[in-house]
Amino acid sequence: MNKAKIIVPLLAAVILAGAAYGYFHQRSGSELTLSGNVDIRQVNVSFRVAGRLQSLRVDEGARVKAGDILGELDNAPYQIALADARASQAALEAHYALYKKGYRQEDVRQAKANLASRSAAQLNASQLLQRQQQLTGTGAGSQRTLDEAQANFDQATALMEAAHQQYLALSHGFRKEEIAEVKANRERAAAQLSNAQLQLADSQLIAPANGIILTRAAEPGTLLAPGSTVFTLSLTEPVWVRAYVSEPDLGKVAPGNKVSVYTDSRPQPYDGVVGFVSPTSEFTPKNVETTDLRTALVYRLRIIVSQPDALLRQGMPVTVKLKPA
Repeated sequence: MNKAKIIVPLLAAVILAGAAYGYFHQRSGSELTLSGNVDIRQVNVSFRVAGRLQSLRVDEGARVKAGDILGELDNAPYQIALADARASQAALEAHYALYKKGYRQEDVRQAKANLASRSAAQLNASQLLQRQQQLTGTGAGSQRTLDEAQANFDQATALMEAAHQQYLALSHGFRKEEIAEVKANRERAAAQLSNAQLQLADSQLIAPANGIILTRAAEPGTLLAPGSTVFTLSLTEPVWVRAYVSEPDLGKVAPGNKVSVYTDSRPQPYDGVVGFVSPTSEFTPKNVETTDLRTALVYRLRIIVSQPDALLRQGMPVTVKLKPA
């Protein structure tokens, strides 16, 4: 009797322990189900320059690819600005080449000849001054004549010095500071030309990525300021799902986990992978329907859908199922 009383409680304890282990094992290995919404990124497409809208090539609902031309501005002002920039650059290129090459040899030889002429005139004036000084010393010449000879000599000397400086300047070429200034003007002209080319290119509206035109906010003839929205583009890639996981289930989710994404509009699930798990908690958003209390703290997930199609729309509610590894 004593053995039976001991064995029965032991058997009951073993049975309860096995049941508890099976329950928790089944729960830990069960499929994790989360709720979320499709989160597709949008881009407001606009011109970088101002102008009159000339034409639009697409309308709402059109599928576009990155690099497609969506519209054009009247580019006549930018064509004129480009022609002006090219002319300015050509003029400054020629000016820079002139300064780099220096003065013409003809100009140098002319300055040399002018110096020789001025030197001869200065020598002649010097000789006349000497003779007049001798005559004035003997009383045969007047003081007035001597003063005139002295003035002519001083003038000839000054002219000869000016001719000498001009010859030196032409012989040595332009100063390095002058060449540096012309070079800087040339580089500025090149930058202005590049800017004019860029502005002309910006008169075309280019699709930044693959997507679908959601809204068309302007019509041809409209005067647009830089940055004015012309189209709203819904990006077709990537398509993300924003979901939330409670703290007790946080250890079951990690970046790289494969998931299945279910919608009401398609029987087959989409394949996806967890790309991001928020390091901070937050309160459950009002638009996410879960069975937990809305005041419970949750962690945000970003799930990347592998092969999205047109049935996934912005804000669509979805169910995410993650199987344990």
